[in-house]
Parts: sequence; structure tokens; C-alpha cells
Amino acid sequence: MSANSGRQQAIQNITNRTPLAVSPTDFLGKIWAQDVFDLGRMEWALSKTAFKSIKKTVQTGEPLDAATADVVAAAMKEWAVSKGAKFFSHIFYPMTNITAEKHDGFIITNSDGGAITEFSGSLLIKGEPDGSSFPNGSLRMTNAARGYTAWDPTSPAYIMHTDNGATLMIPSVFMSWTGEALDKKIPLLRSNAAMNEAGQKVLKLMGETEIASLNSSCGAEQEYFLVDSNFANSRPDLLLAGRTLFGAPPAKGQEFDDHYFGAIPARVQVFMQDYEDQLYKLGIPAKTHHNEVAPGQFEIAPYFEAANIAADHQQLMMTLMKATAKKHGFMCLLHEKPFAGINGSGKHVNWSVGTSTQGNLLDPGSTPHDNLLFLLFCGAVIRGVHLHGPLLRAVIATASNDHRLGANEAPPAILSVYLGDQLEKVFTDIKEGNIHTSELGGEMDLGLSQILNFDRDPGDRNRTSPFAFTGNRFEFRAVGSSQSVSGPLVAMNTMLADSLNWIAGKLETELGGGASQADAVVSVLKELMNEHGNVVFGGDGYSEEWHKAAVEERGLKNIPTTADALPALREASVVELFSSTGVLSPVELESRFEVYAEQYVLSIEVEAKLVIDMAQTLIYPAAAAYLATLANTSQSMSAMGVELDNSVAKLVAQQINAMVGATAELGAALAKEGFSSTEEHMQFCAQGIRPLMDQVRAAADALEGYVADELWPLPKYQEMLFIK
Repeated sequence: MSANSGRQQAIQNITNRTPLAVSPTDFLGKIWAQDVFDLGRMEWALSKTAFKSIKKTVQTGEPLDAATADVVAAAMKEWAVSKGAKFFSHIFYPMTNITAEKHDGFIITNSDGGAITEFSGSLLIKGEPDGSSFPNGSLRMTNAARGYTAWDPTSPAYIMHTDNGATLMIPSVFMSWTGEALDKKIPLLRSNAAMNEAGQKVLKLMGETEIASLNSSCGAEQEYFLVDSNFANSRPDLLLAGRTLFGAPPAKGQEFDDHYFGAIPARVQVFMQDYEDQLYKLGIPAKTHHNEVAPGQFEIAPYFEAANIAADHQQLMMTLMKATAKKHGFMCLLHEKPFAGINGSGKHVNWSVGTSTQGNLLDPGSTPHDNLLFLLFCGAVIRGVHLHGPLLRAVIATASNDHRLGANEAPPAILSVYLGDQLEKVFTDIKEGNIHTSELGGEMDLGLSQILNFDRDPGDRNRTSPFAFTGNRFEFRAVGSSQSVSGPLVAMNTMLADSLNWIAGKLETELGGGASQADAVVSVLKELMNEHGNVVFGGDGYSEEWHKAAVEERGLKNIPTTADALPALREASVVELFSSTGVLSPVELESRFEVYAEQYVLSIEVEAKLVIDMAQTLIYPAAAAYLATLANTSQSMSAMGVELDNSVAKLVAQQINAMVGATAELGAALAKEGFSSTEEHMQFCAQGIRPLMDQVRAAADALEGYVADELWPLPKYQEMLFIK
């Protein structure tokens, strides 16, 4: 039997596979949110008094009394049981990029030994998981591990259906017994509250009287790869690290640009339809899906939602995506760079802020030069990105995203703001002390009678910008595909709150001195642009000229790795930012630094161990066997009087020796101990371990180009990327 019989069998299995049969579902209007206990179902299930109370809580954040909680709990339980649920779970979001859940039964026994279902308001409001094994950054010790989950009524409960039954899922916050936030939801809710408080000040100073609560909104474009499970299960690196640690480039990759927006493969199309039907039942507004740039890469984008709900839905989308892919015979890869030399995956977070009374405050309208509220809120974002660029880099810092940032498909690790030609001119005029009429984009006329003319956008797009204005929102393009959107949203909301507070103080002084609204706005924004305008950049973010000018002329920071980025969480300005806005206390912020730093170190160390293991147990035996075959062939031919060129054998031997030597060095580096600080340990991983991993890979990938195909043990790029 040949060494790669498993690989050949995998190819045969995939070639003969047909798309999984999926039963057609009802039309959208019938299945939409059918598994969600939303306000519509509450209105039907609750008394008028209880519904009015819970509606006010959901829409404005008003406190909910215990009596109403009991009524809601009873109705929620009856609805869940009618959907087949026997268990409930307070689902929460610890300081990782995954979700956590502990399931409890509705069942209790009575005095007669019978079983009944019960679910009280107290059970709805509070749960109590064991908090000892969740990362907490030294906030809690193992011997003092009590933690609480608490119901978040602003995010609707829902039913999760699996092959094992139905469970009522209750979105919740997670805190320690001593009251510190141990999750990603509490800071997000706090950041929204801080932004609302600051925004209210600005709106009132601008003469607004009817002001609903400010809320940020989010629409995250999720990119991902699908690899057939036959291949994925033969790759230890995909199973344990989520990316290929070895793999030579295929003869054809993405050079022809023939995958982007191309026809979706039949199996993938069936997966997408099945997946999106599940999303619709859970009230998640999946809007767009398509092939992405790289072969085997795809994207799904939901419609805008309130940030807190969008963050919950994003976590649910990732969970469902992986489970549904498995059902269809795929492995879903959310790693930012699963294939070297091939475009990686991001999660472009589209972010805006507004109220139900003033609308979207980042919508410039057709005449942005006259839209004073827009100019103030847009200016606040510019100031925030300039002051807190290192923070924005820190909240997207992971070991996996380091592979992507700065590459050709992702924005560089320098935080700048792209406004587009029209808005950049408006803010340049403001910097000079005036507001002139802004130019429209004009009409698109192709000179073809059958093609209708249409209004062109006033500015182009810039895919090299990490933080770009795109019509009526900002797009944070540098977020990693595997990340929770909560961290970036917390940072953006908080920096906006800080800038709005600064603007409110300046406006109050100007208006108090007798300035008109327009003059006050121009004066405040002129000062803002003079201090922070250096962050606005509309050119090529990939160019060497920009990298040099950004640092040397504009004073921006280029932060290439997570090891360089995470220490920003310890900077005094960042500690003050979160403390003054009430979003994170100093100890809560420090805990996040420790957790994220530990995750970074552990991720690289796990990958390094895998590199050693795969090099020694898979690649070395295959290469040695091929070298022996070459030697035997050479001896046999020599005995027949034919001398063969042995240059290939020499090259194979050289790469084997190089791989073995680099593997030994990598093992010695992993054994290093006694780091003086977390920062030193992270830098050693970035500058010491990763380069050695690359050396092992370089030799192994060179061997893949020499070793006979039937001997190579790992599924290759050309198979994983192109066979669907």
C-alpha cells in the first residue's frame, strides 16, 4: 500500500460525493425569527403591564422589577417547552473569542416523586457557573472561583436546535463574585452607555430637544474558508491550530482573479442555504454571500443591527457556521491566514451611531458641509483614532491576525482614517477655518442608451485603509475573522465617548462666549483637525512611502505584531480612557492584557509543538523514504552501467538536514524559561520562536517539491483549495 493511500482515498471520496440533501424550507416570512422570544412573541404571551415594562427595558435600558421578571420567565418557559426544550442555558462570552454555556433542566421533583417543569424569575435573572477555569487575568484565584451569569434582557432569548434536542439560550453577562467583568458583553454595554451620555451632551448643546438613547450599530462581513473534512482530518495542523503549518504553493493560486464573485460550487451553495435558513429562524439578517478572492474562500454579511445584538449574533453565526459545515462534510476555517501565500480572512466591522429621533449621526447627507451634527460626530471619530490608534491595534491583536495585517489583502498595522475625496476636502477646509460647498460625485453616464444613468458616489473606496468611511458608517477593516466583534466595538464606542466629551466641553465654551452654532462648530473642529488631522490619509496604505511618512512625518505608530500591540492596554492614557468613561476599571483592563498575552503565547507554543511533531513523524519519514528510493535506483542503474545525475538526491538530503537542524533549534527555544516579564515572553515568541518555525517550514515545503507524490503524507494546497 502506498504511503499516501489515505490522501488518495480522500480525493476519491470527494470526487464521488454529491451535495447533502436538504429539505426545502418555507418562505422567509414564515421562518423569520420563529425560534426567538422577541418583543413580538412577548406581546402575545405577556400581560399588557408586563409587556410594557419589558419593552421599556429592551428599548431604553430601564430597570426591570422582580415581579415582571417572574412573569417573563413563566412565559419564556412555556414557549420554550412548546418548542421541545427541556433545558435552558445562560450563554455568555468569556475573555476568549468563543462562547460558553452551562445547561440546566427545567425539571424539578415534587413530594409525590413526580417530575414537573419550573422556571422562576430568579433562575432567569441569575445563573452560577464555576468560574475557576475561565481566563480572568488574575482577577480570581482557583480557590475563590465563584462567578455569576446574569440575564441581558436587551438581547432576545432563542431556541438552539441540535440533533440532541432543543435548548433555551439566554444571552447573559458574566461577572466575578467580587463584581468585576469577566466577559466581553459587560464592557460593550458600558461603552454604549458612556457613548450615549457623552452624545446627549453634544446634541443638547446643538439645540436638539427630543433625543432618544444613542446606540452604536454593527454589520460585520465574515470571511471564511471551507476545506473538505476528508482533507482536514488528515492535517494535524488544521485540527489543532486552524491553519496549515506546512504546504508548498500550488502551481495555480489566486493569480487569475477568477474566484472572486465567481459561481458558487454546488456543495457550498447547499451549505450556504442550509446555514442561512438556520440564521433566519434565529432572527439573524444574513444579507449577502459570495465567493471571496482566494480559492476555497467565501463571505457572508448580515444587515446592520444594534451593536450588542450584533455581537451576540456574530458569536452565534460562527458557532452555527462550523456545525453546519461539519454536517455538509466540510471543515470551516476561521483562522485569519490558513494558507500561506493565499489571501487570508478578515471580519470587516461596519460601525455607526445614531438615535431613533436624530437618525444615523454618521450619515453626511447630500450636503455634508451643512450637516453640523455629522461633522461633529465624524470629527470625534477622527480624534479618537488619532489619540487611540495603538488601542485599536491592540483590540485586533492575535497570533493569527498577525499573519494577515500588512499583507496584500489586509490593511497595514498603521491606524489611519480614510474619508474619501469629498469629506477630506470638507475637513481640510475646516482646518483652514472655513466651510465651503462640497462637490457631489456627479452622474455616471456610459453613453449606452440601454444602461440607465445613476448618481456616482462622491468618493472612491480605499481597501488599503484600516479605518475607512464608507457612505454612512466607518468600516474597521483590520478585525480578524476569528475574533469577537465586541472588543473592537468597545474600543470604538469608548474613544467616541471620550471625544464627544471633549467636543461638548469646547462647544460649551464657544457657545457661552456668544458664538453662533456654525462658528462654534468650525472653531472646535479647526482645533481638532490641527491636533489630529495627521491621521487622515487617502493614499495607498501598502506603499513604502506611506509607511515611512506615517511614522517619520505624521507621528503615527507602526505596530507589526501582537507582542508589540498588547502593551498599549497598560499605557496610562488607555487606563485613563476606560476608567474615566466607566467602561473598564484599571484591574479589569489589566486582566485583559494578561488574558490576551497568555493566549498569544499559548497559540504560538502549540503551533511550534505541532511543527516539531509533524516534521519528525510525517515529513521526515516520507523524505527519508524517497531519499532511500533515489539511492536504490541510482545503485541499480549503476550496476547496469548507467550513471544517473544525483543532484536531486543531494538537494533532498540538504533540505532534510536543514529541517532536522531547524527542528532541533525550535525544540531548544521552546524549552527556554525564566522570562522577566510577560512582554519579554511575547517578544521571544514573536522574534525567537516564529522565525524558527518558518525555517522548519521552508525546508519542509522545499521537500514537498521533490518528494514523489505517492509518498507525500499531507493533503496539498492544490487539493484542499480546489476540490470541493
